[in-house]
Amino acid sequence: MADHSADEANHKKYSSERSSMTRKPIRPPSPSRQISFHQLLVAARKTWLSDALSDALKKSNPKDLKHQLSAYVPADVQQTLAGAGIRDEHVFPVPALLETSPTLVGYYRLLLGVPQKSFYSGATGFGLFKSMEARGLLNPRQKDALPDFCEVMALALADLVRQMSPSITKRDVSELPLLTIGSQFQGSNNTKIGKQAIEGVFLAVIQIAKGHIHEQTKRQLIIRNDSDRRVIIELGSDPDIGIREEFPGGWRKKVATEIKGGTDKSNAHNRAGEAEKSHQKAKRAGYRDFWTIISKKGLDMEKVKAESPTTTEWFDVSEILAQEGTDWENFHSQFAGNVGIRLR
Repeated sequence: MADHSADEANHKKYSSERSSMTRKPIRPPSPSRQISFHQLLVAARKTWLSDALSDALKKSNPKDLKHQLSAYVPADVQQTLAGAGIRDEHVFPVPALLETSPTLVGYYRLLLGVPQKSFYSGATGFGLFKSMEARGLLNPRQKDALPDFCEVMALALADLVRQMSPSITKRDVSELPLLTIGSQFQGSNNTKIGKQAIEGVFLAVIQIAKGHIHEQTKRQLIIRNDSDRRVIIELGSDPDIGIREEFPGGWRKKVATEIKGGTDKSNAHNRAGEAEKSHQKAKRAGYRDFWTIISKKGLDMEKVKAESPTTTEWFDVSEILAQEGTDWENFHSQFAGNVGIRLR
């Protein structure tokens, strides 16, 4: 009996040793991609999701909204939404709202569940409105076409409300857009994530400059500052965003901003090094100040700063995209000061 027990013990020991030799090690998955998605999500909240809608509603004329909604929302759908406690404008676009916040084109697109590529394809006729969603741009041609946009979208959104079973709820309105935006993010590679971060920061800049914008194109803002001088804020490659101000003797290059949207901590030093190369180039071009917007969370910033000694100010990209936090307040203040406008 003792020999049998010893044999069994030896067999278990051998099996355990063999299993440990053949079993592959289990490694934890990296959260870096999800962190990147969160970065994009906080930016989307300010442009395409319910936070953006709430901000726009605060700035819109309630009488205009009510009048226009009565023209676009069918009576039966109004009753359904009222029964669910959902405001009409949370489902239906109207010109007054889109004029206040052009990026909300994206809110209604996402609610309908249509990807950007197919929504703005040549066959739909919606291509005219793409820059409203992507850049917050509203030109006279787009403004004139808003009633047609709202009328067509109302037809599709009314069908959505009518066909949903069980009947539409507030939760549906808040969660359905996430299904489409999730697949949109999933298709994003590192290059696209970086580009979206740059565009998100540019939209944040537009928010600061509102009320002073003299002219706006896809890649440029021209504002009149409090000294009645022109200031150009321009999207580019080196720098990502440049600020120039017009003086009697010519244009002064004031701030060069580099935006690094990645979140992989192991690659942070490389991103800072890339910013340094761009800042050195901007310095030779005559810029005075150099800002780097990067994901700061969890980093040893002293070591990161050593990779870009030319940078004069560092800001956290997630806070700028979310438009909240200490770095956002600092960025807001410094941007306003550099372009010469009063803080609102």
